[in-house]
Amino acid sequence: MIYLVRHGQTDWNLEGKNQGQTDIELNETGIQQAKDIAIQLSKIKFDAVFSSPLKRALKTCQIIYPGKIIIDDRLKERCNGELEGKINPKGIVNFNDPNETRYGIEPLSFFKDRLKQFWDFILKDYQNKNVLIVTHAGVGIWTQVYFNGEPKNGNYEQYKISNGTVQQFKNNSL
Repeated sequence: MIYLVRHGQTDWNLEGKNQGQTDIELNETGIQQAKDIAIQLSKIKFDAVFSSPLKRALKTCQIIYPGKIIIDDRLKERCNGELEGKINPKGIVNFNDPNETRYGIEPLSFFKDRLKQFWDFILKDYQNKNVLIVTHAGVGIWTQVYFNGEPKNGNYEQYKISNGTVQQFKNNSL
């Protein structure tokens, strides 16, 4: 089973600021969320643990799992360029538009491709294993697209998970 965790809360989450790849620390609520997840997942023996290198994800992962963590750059949030640190940048651009690259936004095709490479690797090398992965909201959205397909109504926001939330995906053979 794959256990995908979105990092705990940061002050920027609380303020509604776009984080992207800006390296923001967890706040006290985020630390507590990670501790709660640690308890929730405490009975699971993980065969491998992966984290984004960004502080908010890595710290969440370290609180949840005290063992060896594999840091993988493919799990970084999408770079949102000049819109990082801005409040409600969704009013400025459509992040789900594959042609949107204004303001230095990482092209959606690049972001989706690096995630596809990661998930193809996990499904090949960790089939039928328990894998913990700690990452970000955008990664969570496009992970759901990878496993479940495009949302039928076109609303990608319905795939967004809250801070300190765990999602599960099967990684066994059919």
